[in-house]
Amino acid sequence: MSVGALLNGLLVSVVAALLWKYSKLSEHAALLEEELHMTQQSQEVSQARIDYHVALQALQEHGTRMVCTGKMHTDRICRFDYLCYCSEAEEFVFFHSNSSVMLPNLGSRRFQPALLDLSSVEDHNTQYFNFLELPAAALKFMPKPVFVPDVTLILNRFNPNNLMHVFHDDLLPAYYTMKQYLDLDDEARLVFMEGWSEGPHFDLYRLLSNKQPLLKEQLRNFGKLMCFTKSYVGLSKMTTWYQYGFVQPQGPKANILVSGNEIRQFARALMEKMNITRPEEADRDGGSVEEETDKKDQYIVVFSRSTTRLILNEAELIMALVQELQMKVVTVSLEDQSFSSIVQVISGAAMLVSMHGAQLITSLFLPRGAAVVELFPFAVNPEQYTPYKTLASLPGMDLHYVSWRNTVEENTVTHPERPWEQGGIAHLEKEEQERILASKDVPRHLCCRNPEWLFRIYQDTRVDLASFLDVLREGMKSKPSLKKSRAASIVHPGRVREPQCQTSVQTSSEARLTVSWQIPWNLKYLKVREVKYEVWIQEQGENTYMPYILPQQNYTFSENIKPFTTYLVWVRCIFNKSLLGPFADVLMCRT
Repeated sequence: MSVGALLNGLLVSVVAALLWKYSKLSEHAALLEEELHMTQQSQEVSQARIDYHVALQALQEHGTRMVCTGKMHTDRICRFDYLCYCSEAEEFVFFHSNSSVMLPNLGSRRFQPALLDLSSVEDHNTQYFNFLELPAAALKFMPKPVFVPDVTLILNRFNPNNLMHVFHDDLLPAYYTMKQYLDLDDEARLVFMEGWSEGPHFDLYRLLSNKQPLLKEQLRNFGKLMCFTKSYVGLSKMTTWYQYGFVQPQGPKANILVSGNEIRQFARALMEKMNITRPEEADRDGGSVEEETDKKDQYIVVFSRSTTRLILNEAELIMALVQELQMKVVTVSLEDQSFSSIVQVISGAAMLVSMHGAQLITSLFLPRGAAVVELFPFAVNPEQYTPYKTLASLPGMDLHYVSWRNTVEENTVTHPERPWEQGGIAHLEKEEQERILASKDVPRHLCCRNPEWLFRIYQDTRVDLASFLDVLREGMKSKPSLKKSRAASIVHPGRVREPQCQTSVQTSSEARLTVSWQIPWNLKYLKVREVKYEVWIQEQGENTYMPYILPQQNYTFSENIKPFTTYLVWVRCIFNKSLLGPFADVLMCRT
């Protein structure tokens, strides 16, 4: 082989090597450029810095990890590492690898009916959450993910256009869900997946976090695949007190787990975020508005509505309140005032008067000892629609509730020509229209489009002042004189200590059973108005028991006590007739 040919071959090899290296460098540069671009996109979502390469490698190698609390989909909240969302498919994606964690691992039971509820409204089929599954290897064939480095809370708002739903279904549950997990702090980000636009009350959602909430429609702007580095999915239902009638007619929840204490803490936190302080800081030490404010400084708030459900003689109603209660009256309107200015006024009021409606949720900002007066249109029974009565009646809210109902049909103005969602009935068959017009009482019904309910609730009302004042006077008679709250007022007793029994046989047919115990440990540190003890006695093998309420710490039973018989005995303490303690360990007593 000639030297020239050899040199030519070497030259070709060197050029080929250089071209290969160049192509690899170009490819690497392109990858770096893409990673830089994706990092920039991730930082558009959040100001938090993220090492894109490290995040991508973690997703590829470890996949998604999920650990949940709760046994059922109705009480489950799940924490995810690297849960992803595909905006094209509108689906969440769980990427499997050898390091993935899925607890609970439900298999196909995850679809019966869902992994969890995305909102606090229980078991509603529009609120279910689930995800699709893919192997982590599939990431090679998918668009590069954008990572969200913030800790996120992913949820559905139930109805962000309605103030009652905003507070009851969204804000309160989200606030206390964030309290459950330390990393869901003020720097966490809320992600709303229900698909609604911001709605009229979006500023209230902003109060929960220092970071702007994300809407589902906004996720498309950040790429086809978004991955949340750490997220919590679902909402606690512990703070809700009302069910809306999807399965049975609306009413208080069967098992209410929240008290006024938690709601007042939430209200105080929101007021701080809105830079609102109460005119009188009565709430700080448990005092009532009456105790902390001179009569001349007290005032009544009347909610004024401008479009539907009007009080047609609002000015006359205000004058009647002034004359009857000798207080000034202030009107507020959601249509004309900022929400924070309304809360500022309500937080110092002695009474809140309003037609039934979502605006009454603001009663949670009233000071202790205030009254809530709810007005109902003709044919609407106050006992069937009680979200605000239930709120006012929660232990620790310390609000007095009064309802008035229009019973005079001539004092109502109906609007059958309006759209159905505002109570119109023109779209119905004539026979059904006539039936609704003739009805004097809306029957109990399920949510949410009952035309008779909508027709009646959207009536305008002329308040009959004589009957209103009669109801008000009667209702205020039963208003308790709210004294300074003490912690002991809602403290439950502990177990009674050292329970024991002694028995004796008197005759072949008579016996005695003496039961004694020591007071609960916490009682010696409390001032309790009334302390009593409940004793249950059950003959072994029987299904029934004999209950006794006793004022003392020992008692001898002889009635219905048989010789040579084994009895099971339970003892517990009761404070102030209603605060029950736990039963002590069962005693087995043989006569």
